[in-house]
Amino acid sequence: MLIARRADTRARADFATWKMLAKLNGTSSLPEEAQNFLAGYRTLLEKMAEAEATEVTIQLIYRSYYAEMGGAGAPPDVRPHKDGPVTDNVTAFRRPAPKLARAAGGPQAKPRLPVALIFACLVVVYVGLRYFWR
Repeated sequence: MLIARRADTRARADFATWKMLAKLNGTSSLPEEAQNFLAGYRTLLEKMAEAEATEVTIQLIYRSYYAEMGGAGAPPDVRPHKDGPVTDNVTAFRRPAPKLARAAGGPQAKPRLPVALIFACLVVVYVGLRYFWR
């Protein structure tokens, strides 16, 4: 099952990359196998909707990768197909959790001097230097 998941993930990622390169007119830089899959995809587009043609092409690529990765027999179905092609291959961005220890003044927080104390020290040093140099 691990080989099947890897093959499916790789097939979906590769097909998305190949499709984007085809839109950018960069298919000549693709390997021969990729060009063949894209040609098959174009012929499927003439017969069926884009979503169906995409899923069929991805399944063909998946079968090819499964055999290439050493899978024995028919490749298992790794994604349940409920109402059509799977479109959940995008991961939502999440911001990292804020570090509360430093923000809330926890034990690892750096001690901060108030600005007024720093200013007062500078004034004392300035006045002291002026007083001793006279």
